Formats: sequence, C-alpha cells, structure tokens
Amino acid sequence: MMLRPLILSIALFPALAMAEEACGPLTNAYGPFDYRTGKSRLAIVEAYHFTREVETLRSGATGTLGGDLDYTLRASPNHHRALNSMTNLALRDHTAKPRGAHFTIECYFDRARRFAPDDGTVLIIEGIYLDRIGHKADAVRVLEEAKKFEPGNANLYYNLGLVYFDTGDYANSLKNAQRAYSLGAVLPGLRNKLQRVNRWSEPSADSAAAKSSSSTPGQ
Repeated sequence: MMLRPLILSIALFPALAMAEEACGPLTNAYGPFDYRTGKSRLAIVEAYHFTREVETLRSGATGTLGGDLDYTLRASPNHHRALNSMTNLALRDHTAKPRGAHFTIECYFDRARRFAPDDGTVLIIEGIYLDRIGHKADAVRVLEEAKKFEPGNANLYYNLGLVYFDTGDYANSLKNAQRAYSLGAVLPGLRNKLQRVNRWSEPSADSAAAKSSSSTPGQ
C-alpha cells in the first residue's frame, strides 16, 4: 500500500515527458495560474491580451488573435474562456493551429489537463470541441469523464445527451437529458429531438427525488 503511489508516479513519467515534448512545458514567465483560483493575478493578462475583441474573435489586442489567446493560455492553461475562444478560432479558420498560436488546439487541451487534471470545465470544452469536429466516441468518453468533477453541471449533461442522440444511443441520450433538465437546463432542443423519435419521457417521481437527493451538498 505504501509503494503504490510511488509506482504510479514512476509509471506516469514517460507519458508526461512525451506530452511535454509534444506540447511544451507548463513553465512560463508569468504564472501559470489556475483560472479557478488565480483570477486576480490574471487581470493584467486579460486587460492587455484577452480583451472583449479577442474573446469574441473580432480582432487581436497586441497582434494576431492566436497570439493573444496563446499568451493568455500560457499564463493560465485552464483559462476556460480563452480555451473556448481558441477552440472557436480553430474551428472558424479550419485549422488545428491558428495563426500566431504556439501549439495546436489538441495541445492546448493537453496542457490544460496536465496543469489542472481535476478541472471538469476543461473536459466539457474539450468534449464539445470533439463533438463539433465529428469525433463522437471521443466526445462521449471525455464528457463522461467530466462527470467525476462536474456532477451537477446541467450544460454537461445536455451536451452529452446531444452526442448520444447523434450516435443513435437514445437510451443514454434520454438519461442525460432527464438529468440536464432536472438540474435546470432550459434549452428545449434535446427534448424536442427525443420527442421527434418518440423517445422522450419525463423522469419518474422516485427517480427525480433520488437525483435531487444525490446532488444535495453533504449527501
């Protein structure tokens, strides 16, 4: 029992070394800071490199859009909004490595995972990206993984329900849809899709109560 953590950490060294070689080390001149806890330290980065124009992909602040987003993501690899914007830029420009970026979009997700392996929002963004490029099986895998960290996130269950629907797995689509709506999802699209194929049903009262109980803090 005492040796197991050591054995696991040694086993991880080759994988971590390979990731660093492919996608660069996480060391940075400023930071890196966890987006969830270091927002005050990231204020100066956002003021100069992650402006509203950059976030919405209208124009770069100090150079290219990819360059400003890259600067932000090197200061905070799990910066949720910058990661989402870099994803949208890659999709908009039909390239895995936007102009000005140091890495591919896959590397930005790798770096975010290495930096904050317990950040479920990173996984949600990655899963939605994988879905948008047609990698449905990978999207399911990543979004299911995100449940470990974001069990009460309606957006997660909603998007996972959409992916399952697209793969023809209506049973899992329904299960995740019911969970999403019980958590407060308001968009009707997923419910409408299931209704059109006669697969929608309201969760039973017992099921809804159990879900509510399981999501209550301290339960």
